[in-house]
Amino acid sequence: QVQLVESGGGLVQAGASLTLSCAPSGRTTIAWFRQAPGKGREFVAAISWPGTKTKYGSSVKGRFAVSRDNIKETVALQMNALRPEDTATYYCAALIGGDYDAESSYGYWGQGAQVTVSS
Repeated sequence: QVQLVESGGGLVQAGASLTLSCAPSGRTTIAWFRQAPGKGREFVAAISWPGTKTKYGSSVKGRFAVSRDNIKETVALQMNALRPEDTATYYCAALIGGDYDAESSYGYWGQGAQVTVSS
């Protein structure tokens, strides 16, 4: 079920930056997960409502930044210093309850945005 929409994916060179957006965000925690072919879904980042608290997966901490615009009702994921291993389909999701880094805590999901990083 598609309830959120991601945008901003594309093809970039290693070391480049790319920003993804998710809408509508709503008044709840919004998270980003990613999944590469043949691998499980990995927690990337989350941001609370109204946006003062953020969490990051260990593989992206220090390189990615999540933020939100509560007027536009969008959440952005700024990805810097991209690596080939960041190549995946990225999903945003809205929290309904539970641990912030668990898939089962989210009840609204986007269809995914493809990010490909060349070496």
